[in-house]
Amino acid sequence: MDRGEVEQRVVKVVCEVLAVDEDMVSPESNFVFDLGAESTQSVELVAAFEAEFDIEMDGEVALQVQTVGLAVDFISAYMG
Repeated sequence: MDRGEVEQRVVKVVCEVLAVDEDMVSPESNFVFDLGAESTQSVELVAAFEAEFDIEMDGEVALQVQTVGLAVDFISAYMG
């Protein structure tokens, strides 16, 4: 899976979980500060990423993934 496909799927998940429009989401978008994620939604995002990509995100690492771009980087690296 190439990075572009990962990014498209990350954006799709973010829009679904946070109920935001796709045009609000960019690689620099911070889940909390830019997209309004609350703590429960942050947990939902991690679960949704895990389900979408069939991966497991370590809790410590998940806390460091605070932007769309970082999520894409993490998932792309995980997928190898």
